[in-house]
Amino acid sequence: MGDDREGGARHRPGRAVAYAVCGAVLLSGCASMPDSGDLRDVESTPRQDTGVRVFAMPPAEDAEPSEIMQGFLEALTSDDPEYDTARKYLTADAARTWRPERSATVLANGPSVVPDHQPAGREAADTLTYVLAGTRVATVDAQQAYAPADGSYRNRVHLAKDAKSGQWRIDSLPQGVVMGKTDFQRNYTSVSKYYFASHTTVRTTGEPVAVADPVFVRSKVDPVTQVVRSLLTGPTSWLGPVVRSSFPTGTALRKGVSGLAPDDRNNLTVPLNAKAARVGSDRCTEMATQLLFTLRNLTPTLESVELQGPGGRRLCDLDEEGAEAAAWHASAQRPDNLYFLDGKHRLVRLPTGAGGTGTSAVPVPGPLGRGERQLGSVAVSRDEHTVAGVDADGRNLYVSSLEPDGSLGNPVVSSLGVDPKDRLTTPSWDAGGDLWVADRDPRDPKLFVMDQGVGKPVRVTVPELPGRIRDVRVAADGVRVALVVEKDGKQSLLIGRVEDSGERPAVVELRSAAPDLEQITAMSWAGDSRLVAVGLEQGGVHQMRYVQVDGSTLEGPAPAALSGVVAIAASEDERVPLVAYSEVDGVVRLPSGAQWQKVDKDGTAPVYPG
Repeated sequence: MGDDREGGARHRPGRAVAYAVCGAVLLSGCASMPDSGDLRDVESTPRQDTGVRVFAMPPAEDAEPSEIMQGFLEALTSDDPEYDTARKYLTADAARTWRPERSATVLANGPSVVPDHQPAGREAADTLTYVLAGTRVATVDAQQAYAPADGSYRNRVHLAKDAKSGQWRIDSLPQGVVMGKTDFQRNYTSVSKYYFASHTTVRTTGEPVAVADPVFVRSKVDPVTQVVRSLLTGPTSWLGPVVRSSFPTGTALRKGVSGLAPDDRNNLTVPLNAKAARVGSDRCTEMATQLLFTLRNLTPTLESVELQGPGGRRLCDLDEEGAEAAAWHASAQRPDNLYFLDGKHRLVRLPTGAGGTGTSAVPVPGPLGRGERQLGSVAVSRDEHTVAGVDADGRNLYVSSLEPDGSLGNPVVSSLGVDPKDRLTTPSWDAGGDLWVADRDPRDPKLFVMDQGVGKPVRVTVPELPGRIRDVRVAADGVRVALVVEKDGKQSLLIGRVEDSGERPAVVELRSAAPDLEQITAMSWAGDSRLVAVGLEQGGVHQMRYVQVDGSTLEGPAPAALSGVVAIAASEDERVPLVAYSEVDGVVRLPSGAQWQKVDKDGTAPVYPG
């Protein structure tokens, strides 16, 4: 935990040692604790993320209480599958009742450790209480779901000296584990599990739509088996009401199974218990699809999965091509075109494989390509057959087919907002063909959804809305929606779950996707569980970054800096370049490994289908 702890403590000679044995690293559990006096922010043995598994040392004979605390906290960040070494620092009773898998608390800089006030007397000489304290950043619950957190963390750990052995051990402690942000990032990895939207299918094919459900697993502790167990257990409670799993209730790995890994041909065999023994071929295919979608974002080279029932009986097998045919997920859908408005406010398109200049951009077929209505923003359906456009003053929303003989017709939604900035947002389509738009009129703000883009606008309730919607982007799966919400002059990026009781759809349980960003000026979905956002970091400057829907921090570099960004467009297919509209440079795009390139100096409002 050394990367997360600061100054103060002095090292005991010879204790901060790392050993390489049989490809594993053993960390001294007693590093960096003072022999006496106050315990401040505790330093542990520094280590590099080399990819090898890391184990902590068990307690030394006659270890002092400070060494017990240090060793225990170090063991929490090791790669011990069942935390067996950490339990050696506990009494027998405490080891039996401690449940480290119940939660993980992530602190900004790791826990500081100080002795609590101790009463005088003989009994006090054989007991000692330490206080763990810090600033909370996040929590990971028993379902492995991440949630941003703030506020102070403070918990007590009680130690007792065994009357017979004379050894100090922890006899009372909080459930779960606690560690600093750097240790968490080194020890855990985010993986998206996949389920199917309960009520959304692809408009053109009727395929089920896959929905990503991100969780965090320990990255070097049999991660494939962890992820499979998590998938079989079911979706997280936040997503659960709007998705389904094809695995029968109670399906689990066969007893004793661990160490799941692809073979030398990149095929993975998954042995299941008797609950899955009687599934039909179609359902088994969906089960294998969930597994393949889930595991390919952990092991990208995985080629196929085989499901086995009791006795090793093959239930079904599936490769990537079969999975893509069995279900639809956004990150596998490469858009044909990039769309934007040219200098004449006409809708034009540019093939996604075209070069960086705007010379090959051509008007789309139909009235919006002919310039029959000057537009301010657009959204193109995911099948690229229909376009929704808001006129330049933000007052009216029109829907038209991308056909030469298409007509514009009357507006499907109109706003009465006085200021153009208080009228309609950019519209947004899901894979089922439904169209979303918000009216920002402060006198009567509303969120609408239209069946297939042409149905009567239905007002969506948002019971927990903490302000006024300034922007909206529905996920391809139709069960999650990203909202930029303004309150007291600040904008926040929130993710809500879309529920439809049959009377009126609702967006519920809003949660922050970018808790440290404010003044959000642009955002777009950029993956099955990822968005790209432009905003002002608290106390900082405007920046562009990728964020996870659960509010966790993504590893890897942020997009290259770009000034004056007003709009941004990304595809869920991460191979497609990021595109933005800058007041300085017009429409620009960011190919992988390159700098921003101009597409059209006079262009505005770029979008990919969605």
